Amino acid sequence: MQNNRVLITGGAGFIGSELVRQLVAQETQQVIVVDNLVNGKRENLKDISSDKLELIVADIRDSDRMADLMSGVDIVFHLACLGVRHSIHSPDENHQVNATATLQLLRSAKAVGVSRFVYVSSSEVYGTARWVPMSEEHPTFPMTVYGASKLAGECYTRAFYETYGYPTVVVRPFNAYGPRCHHEGDSGEVIPKFLLRSMAGKPMVIFGDGTQTRDFTYVSDTAKGIIAAGCTDSAVGQTINLGSGFEIAVNDLAKEIASIVDRADTSVIHDEPRPGDVLRLYAELTKAQQLLGFKPQVTLREGLIKLRDWYVSSGKSPETLLKDEFVRNWDITKVN
Repeated sequence: MQNNRVLITGGAGFIGSELVRQLVAQETQQVIVVDNLVNGKRENLKDISSDKLELIVADIRDSDRMADLMSGVDIVFHLACLGVRHSIHSPDENHQVNATATLQLLRSAKAVGVSRFVYVSSSEVYGTARWVPMSEEHPTFPMTVYGASKLAGECYTRAFYETYGYPTVVVRPFNAYGPRCHHEGDSGEVIPKFLLRSMAGKPMVIFGDGTQTRDFTYVSDTAKGIIAAGCTDSAVGQTINLGSGFEIAVNDLAKEIASIVDRADTSVIHDEPRPGDVLRLYAELTKAQQLLGFKPQVTLREGLIKLRDWYVSSGKSPETLLKDEFVRNWDITKVN
């Protein structure tokens, strides 16, 4: 990546900031982060000291601005999006950002001569598994507007390859977690919420019966796969899963987290199921292994311990961090 100018949309977010970290460590020629800081945070990049890194606060829906920013860029990694819970209370905006803006970015990237466009999709495009493990040929039946909008973005990305021969790659990360993952607002995810609640001596809240499964992938592994997709020629035109190749039920995840924080007495509360909740996800990784040399390095237990230790070293108590948590976070009313 040393000779490339790279632009990352959503680069101040959770996965995006890890991508930045790894690209800077690889001495990428220039890393341009575009983020409107709705979900991303400046503090996610504050520990990265490099004169090759630039943060631009902008909205990816501003087509003219994005075209200017992509001029002279070699690779675009497109991660900016609004999430699952957001799509439940604000479906129109979710589609505009995740789908319509992706089409606009593809048009602009092609027009200004960006050499490769990597679209970071989501395992949510699959919906609930019909069979496991789930290969890229598994049917796509998204259960939320988020999943549908990400699938639309995928289709636009593949269409630019098929119609124009434009070099694009689609990657489908399964559930990433790790330092800087979201516990707050409508972006809050199960692992950070469980960890912080258990550390604070509060009950972990499971929506539904807890038998639903996920393929949790440590964020450094996810980012390595995304970077590989950006610099591997055989990945062009492909759609590729990025996961751990391991599934765990949410009930068992709660037990594992209670063990890791040494709070076996942590209670669990079962609440009503979340609307559109996917019941099973479990990635098949053969394609990622063959095309990208992708091999996850961090086990779930190792990753949970790393995240626990990161929270401990953050200087903020679990109780303080939980002030930003909304338990039923799809019920958040959009203010503006």
